[in-house]
Amino acid sequence: MLKCVLFLLSGYYYGIVEERAGEICAKLNPHKVKVVLKRDLGEFIDTDEVNLEDTLIIADSPQRIRDLLEKGKYVVILYHEKNRGQHFPMARYGVEDVFMLEYRSYEEAYKRLAGLPWNIFETDRLKVRESTVEDVDEFYRIYKDPSITLYMEDLYKDREAERAYMRAYIDQIYGFYGYGLWTVLRKDTGRVIGRAGLSVREGYELPELGFVIETACQHRGYGYEVCSGVLDYAEKELAFGKVQALVKEKNVNSLLLLDKLGFAYNHNVTVKDREYKMYIKNL
Repeated sequence: MLKCVLFLLSGYYYGIVEERAGEICAKLNPHKVKVVLKRDLGEFIDTDEVNLEDTLIIADSPQRIRDLLEKGKYVVILYHEKNRGQHFPMARYGVEDVFMLEYRSYEEAYKRLAGLPWNIFETDRLKVRESTVEDVDEFYRIYKDPSITLYMEDLYKDREAERAYMRAYIDQIYGFYGYGLWTVLRKDTGRVIGRAGLSVREGYELPELGFVIETACQHRGYGYEVCSGVLDYAEKELAFGKVQALVKEKNVNSLLLLDKLGFAYNHNVTVKDREYKMYIKNL
């Protein structure tokens, strides 16, 4: 959990942030995240006042960033007019104007660097977050019911292969697109009851809605609830104008759900020698 943002800055930008530190504190302090500002003079930096495991570091010196990355710390590069010509090490995130950042930007950068899942959204009964490697065992519990894989792909037979796939998915799909297929949990129990989200299908332009709810929780409105949330997120947070869904003709329950969600039939498609009906919803 993010508890501190440490600004480790050269003299030039240190003065700028010092003058406007109140603006940054006003965005972070209400979320119980403290702000620490230190001048980087190229010497040893005493960081005893913060726990670097729950700290996001904003730095503007290539050598300092290189040292911190080598120690496995969570670092964001601050670019400004005084350091643009310098060679920076490979870091996952960079920013040019810290005063434009909101709390969510700090939190999501920290979580991505720390390998923690982003919280995507909540509904009245459900919480949707990014999937984790630890979720894989829950997915096998859900997918062991034959009715789940009747109309969708199964998991790998080898759990370690599925875990490896999940690690790559987190890094390459969440890390690149910022969205994907997420984990669905009941808020009252914390139990994983399914998956839902948006995917990118090769050869198609539109993001694709996907969902699965465990058999024991079906026919309770969870599918409609979570898919409505996904579509709302797709429109408001991701700025998508349309979403597609592919469904087999015999998958009556999913066809009924798509109709309830406002999807309209477009045309039939063939994917890997399998026939699907394509539905599209304008957001």
